[in-house]
Amino acid sequence: MSNTTITKLSPSEQLEILSERQTGAVAFSEKMHQSGLFPLKAATLEILQINVGYMCNQQCVHCHVDASPYRKEIMPKDIMEECLKVIDSENVKTVDLTGGAPEMNPHFEWFLGELAKRDLEIIVRSNLTILVEGRFKGFPELFKKHKVTVISSLPCYTEENTDAQRGDGVFVKSIKALNILNDLGYGKEEDLKLHLVFNPGGPSVAPNQDALKADYDRELKEKFNIVFNNLYTITNLPIARYLEFLLAEEKYDDYMMLLANSFNATAAKGVMCTNTISVDWNGDLFDCDFNQMLEIPVAVKTSRNIKDFNSQEMNGRNIVLNNHCYGCTAGEGSSCQGAIV
Repeated sequence: MSNTTITKLSPSEQLEILSERQTGAVAFSEKMHQSGLFPLKAATLEILQINVGYMCNQQCVHCHVDASPYRKEIMPKDIMEECLKVIDSENVKTVDLTGGAPEMNPHFEWFLGELAKRDLEIIVRSNLTILVEGRFKGFPELFKKHKVTVISSLPCYTEENTDAQRGDGVFVKSIKALNILNDLGYGKEEDLKLHLVFNPGGPSVAPNQDALKADYDRELKEKFNIVFNNLYTITNLPIARYLEFLLAEEKYDDYMMLLANSFNATAAKGVMCTNTISVDWNGDLFDCDFNQMLEIPVAVKTSRNIKDFNSQEMNGRNIVLNNHCYGCTAGEGSSCQGAIV
């Protein structure tokens, strides 16, 4: 897999493959029917996940956002202000800032300051490498100031495997950033949470989260004196660059069968889309950030954008499903907060 891959399939072309290509597995919606879980309904909003832009200093092969330094989609300040209105009106408990590299949004520091005025958990999904580059070197201190929860991708505790997935030199920069965060108290002090994210390098379901965390704890402590709070295991969903990799390697059918055969009804009951809404850079609303990348909007009449948010319409809505949803319900389940079961 090349670390300069750029997604060539449009969202509609990806959906056509996911919806119509026969893999031998039943459609995800049918599997949910069989499990008595269809339609899947949204509960009360607890987490607002805000993608503040697709621009990133990296270009990882597994990235479902298709983020890169060449993306120009950046959330403007007026959309952030609309998000703040919904956060206040809906008593949102957690705001999850993602990208791309969210730090690259020019309004990021202002937005973080506004969020810090509110009684909620602020999550920033940082790729780590950006924290040791140029003007972003001061961001770890900014995170500490606002008691931000930092969630960062580190797909392996070895340099070889991490760089194979995320690009040459990424591991060394990531370790440097983790040392900086540890020195500031992250992973050590109660109110400075540092969580790491693992996702498989190849077409497999994420392994047992607790067992893998023990390996990460041991290897990172012994070799680099790094500590962290939790490890989140996330299965790669067959969309964007990862879908193209599967097709190029002729592994798509086998991977979809693996996900379908690993379906876990208990995990399906706890998928993140039931209490989370995803907001894209333009304010449009989606059931999850995977649906965002496939341009599958929420199934409502008027609340298609954060400017038109209506809690009565959004709470209890039917969540839009497709076959990529198998990735969130395979094995122990997979969410932006790691394993579900």
